[in-house]
Amino acid sequence: MATMNAVPTPPDRSRALRNPLRILARWLGTREWVMRMAPVIIWLESHLRAWTGNRVSLIGIAGLQSVQLTVPGRKSGTPRTTALLCIPYGDGYVVTGSNWGRPEHPVWSANLRAADEALVKAGARESRMRVRMVTGDERENLWKFVVDYWPGYRMEHRRSGGREFRLFVLEPTRSATTSRES
Repeated sequence: MATMNAVPTPPDRSRALRNPLRILARWLGTREWVMRMAPVIIWLESHLRAWTGNRVSLIGIAGLQSVQLTVPGRKSGTPRTTALLCIPYGDGYVVTGSNWGRPEHPVWSANLRAADEALVKAGARESRMRVRMVTGDERENLWKFVVDYWPGYRMEHRRSGGREFRLFVLEPTRSATTSRES
C-alpha cells in the first residue's frame, strides 16, 4: 500500500451535526475544566470498557471513533494497550499524542514511536497495522485535518505550552484482519 501524503477531505459535518451527543462532545472537548477532569474520565473510560467487555466506551457514546492500540513497551517488551480517540484516514487511522494538554508526551506515543507495527482493535475488528509518525509538511497538513475533526486539540495544544503533538498514521499491512464476535 502506498504511503498517504495527501490529506483527505475532512469528515462530512452534515451527518455529525445531526448527532447531538457528538455536538456536545465537541463542545465539551474545548473546555479547560474538562481537561482537568482527565484522571476521572480516563478511569471511567477504562472501567466502562472492562465492565462491558469492550463493547461500550465514552468515546463511542459521544459519537466518535476509538481504537485500542497494543504495542510492546519500548523498554520492557511487555504488550501495552491504550484506548484512543482516532480519526479515520484512508483505510487506517490517525492518532494524536495530546496527553490531555499536559506538557509531556504520553508514554503510549513513545512506545508507538519505537514500533513498526501495532495491533489495532476497532470494534470487533482487529488487525496489524504499520505505524508511521508524521513529520514536516505532511504533519502540518495533517494537523489541520486533525483539529477539524476534534477542535479540542487546539485548546490542548495551548494548554501544553505549545508542545508539538506526535501524530501517527496507522496503515493496514498485508496480514489478515480478523473479526471477533463479542
